[in-house]
This record gives sequence, C-alpha cells and structure tokens, in this order.
Amino acid sequence: QVQLVESGGGLVQAGGSLRLSCAVSGGIFSLNVMNWYRQAPGKQRELVATIFVGGNTNYADSVKGRFTISRDNAKKAVYLQMNSLKPEDTAVYYCNARRGSFDSWGQGTQVTVSS
Repeated sequence: QVQLVESGGGLVQAGGSLRLSCAVSGGIFSLNVMNWYRQAPGKQRELVATIFVGGNTNYADSVKGRFTISRDNAKKAVYLQMNSLKPEDTAVYYCNARRGSFDSWGQGTQVTVSS
C-alpha cells in the first residue's frame, strides 16, 4: 500500500517562500510520475506542477518562474519550492503519485499567503 504524507505548509506573507515536502512509502517511487495539486476554497482542484520519471517538469502558467518541483528517488520524496508567494496561492496543496492506473493522494497541507 502506497502512502503519501505532505508537510511544510503554513502561513507566510506575500513575497515569502515555503518548501513543501511529500514523503512516499510503499511502491516503486522511482517509477511514479509525481504531481502537486492545489485546491482553494470554492474552486476546483488544479494541477500545479509535475515531475516525470526522467526528471522533466511541467508547471501551471500561474506558477511558472516562482515554483520548482524536484524529487529525490533515494529518499522517496518530492518537493515543491514556492517563492514570491501571492495571496492567490492560498490553498490546500496535495501530493499525488501516478503510474498507469495507479493513483494515490496525500491528505494535503494548508498554505496561506497573507497580503
């Protein structure tokens, strides 16, 4: 059974930085595509960043140039470095692991950016 546990959320002022971490247990981490999603109150969950098995990355337009996703296969962890945070980045951030039909989610971590 694969489990994902996010950490690193919190309250930060606009312009500040946070680093989210996602620890993965079970499964073969190195074969998973890893994603960070976020969901703001009253809005649909949206894909923020993706890191593929080979290390290539994709970002939502709204976070390009500010957020960086990375992975450490040895530690079975994925990270999201968030810089120049804006109030509109406020949301619950979720870690997701995906490979074929396999799809697993963490419980989420709250990020609140004050203006």
